[in-house]
Amino acid sequence: MPFMLPDLDTLNTRLREGATSRAAILEQAAAAAAGPAAEAVFLHSTFEAAAQVARAADAASGAGKTLHPLAGLPVSVKDLYDVAGEVTRAASVVRQDAAPATADATVVARLRQAGAAIVGRTNMTEFAFSGVGINPHYGTPVNPASEPGTPRIPGGSSSGAAVSVALGLAVAALGSDTGGSIRIPAALCGITGFKPTARRVPLTGAFPLSYTLDTACAMARTVGDCVAVDAVIADLAVLPRVTGPSATRLAIPRQYLLDDLDPVVARAFDRALGRLSAAGVQLEHVDLPELGELAALNAQGGFSAPEAYAIHRHVLAGKRELYDPRVASRIDRGATVSAADYIDLGRARLDWIARMEARLASFDAVVCPTVPMVAPEIAPLRTDDAQFFRVNALLLRNTSAFNFFDGCSISLPCHAPDELPVGLMLSHGPMRDAGLLGTALALERIVQPSSRDD
Repeated sequence: MPFMLPDLDTLNTRLREGATSRAAILEQAAAAAAGPAAEAVFLHSTFEAAAQVARAADAASGAGKTLHPLAGLPVSVKDLYDVAGEVTRAASVVRQDAAPATADATVVARLRQAGAAIVGRTNMTEFAFSGVGINPHYGTPVNPASEPGTPRIPGGSSSGAAVSVALGLAVAALGSDTGGSIRIPAALCGITGFKPTARRVPLTGAFPLSYTLDTACAMARTVGDCVAVDAVIADLAVLPRVTGPSATRLAIPRQYLLDDLDPVVARAFDRALGRLSAAGVQLEHVDLPELGELAALNAQGGFSAPEAYAIHRHVLAGKRELYDPRVASRIDRGATVSAADYIDLGRARLDWIARMEARLASFDAVVCPTVPMVAPEIAPLRTDDAQFFRVNALLLRNTSAFNFFDGCSISLPCHAPDELPVGLMLSHGPMRDAGLLGTALALERIVQPSSRDD
């Protein structure tokens, strides 16, 4: 893995000790962003403006002013969020002639208010409608964990966001998660990604994919860094409830989420469970038959297809040739969903959520691999539609279950240093964010990558 910027606590300690400056960190990030590894990460970069923010933060700190931990540090923004004066393309040529935004999206404005130095707009799957991360219009960022000569996907849809953190171009990346778009690339790139309960964070100024499932959120180096960003962007901040490992009870689902695991993922997951058990965590295999209902419930495209069709149908009718054909085909699925079927799905979801909450009430989280595979190579997925859609479905399988649950979920890296990145996902139901983040903080160091023997 390439060098990543240290976590916020470490960075701010070094800043207080005078070991570095925010301006120096921005200079380093800008230099890395100009390198070949960062190709296609940004659709538009603003490192010069960010450097001015960093210098101003250094001056304020030098004058004795107390600053937010993000102040003057580089943060990237996914291309679906409005930034005043810039065009929000959602990484599509369909919107390249759209009018510039007149104001920042609410979450972008809140990051600025905290003093974050916005370094640019990151690449993504067109209109956020895929977990793979390939973009035929603006290129595909290469996963920094790729072996030389074997470029691998970054995961999507927040592809450039994940790579910006993994390469040390940003301390945190603002992205979104509709079916796994934060957690999938975080897992495949070896960083941490937190999807809060959707209603906690405003979506004003974000280009929508699914009004029901879209979640504004971020990825960063550590759980603590994700907590720090969440506290800035959320309407309702939470104080994580941290308990010791021996007081933690995790549910391991017997159904669905552990099927068809890649050998590297299976090995890393089993090793993580062994570490958790040795630390005193209570692990219990449980039946979650509700998971087996998801395929039938979402057989017509779930919420994303009809909601995306409602958003795009008029533009798609006149500019279909400008769309990524794979994205257009997924949007098209929504054309045949009736209003009655859509209403039935909403009501069925409420019943499903209630049953899941009852089964998981006594647990601190569900634990499973974030995705069942390590990052596949880019080249075959560019040309083979069948392979692309097979991989996309597998990438989204585990993560999307907890979007349907209206829950909160976090991906933590759990692979060994000589393995491709693997994510361990902890998840729970709606508004269980404080407890979930506390659990993640307590378990992070137990499952994180290390060089120790296993």
